[in-house]
Amino acid sequence: MTRIIAGSAGSLRLEVPKAGTRPTSDRVREAIFSALDSWGLIEGARVLDLYAGSGALGLEAISRGAARATLVEKHPQAAQVAGRNARTVLGAFRTAAASPEVDVARQSVQHFLDGQAAVAAWDAILLDPPYDLSEEELTANIAALPPLLDPDGVVLVERSSRSPEPSWPEGLVRIREKHYGETVLWWSELAGR
Repeated sequence: MTRIIAGSAGSLRLEVPKAGTRPTSDRVREAIFSALDSWGLIEGARVLDLYAGSGALGLEAISRGAARATLVEKHPQAAQVAGRNARTVLGAFRTAAASPEVDVARQSVQHFLDGQAAVAAWDAILLDPPYDLSEEELTANIAALPPLLDPDGVVLVERSSRSPEPSWPEGLVRIREKHYGETVLWWSELAGR
């Protein structure tokens, strides 16, 4: 089990798929959301959680004030878990005047990205792929992101500290790198911002 750290659904427990996922630790999730908050990219944000697994990253954003999250997960069991977790988190907003939106897209990340219109304008795109995902596939995923990112938005890639820096496509530039034990967070934004 993992939990929502803060916000409207703070301390709610989330289900974790039995196999095939590696949940982001509370420490790393807190670092991610501290950075997003300092950049003003949580309240009212549109968040895209790629390789969502349990949906913990996107749902943490919802709990902290994001308006919309789309959780993309191709594995059927993990997508079902993410859907159940989304219902749990959205239950914390029953009495709110305006409830956030959460969608679960059960498809491969690349297929989802290839089907997106360039007007999607996500404020935060979070990629937490399996550590064994090939660099080629990750590079293809990241290459599809610049037209989908809001001009003031950011992209986060979470990887093993033994992985090389992602290959940033033309249009994205690295702005920050932070190590947390076995995990490294790579942040980027649109070039020329």
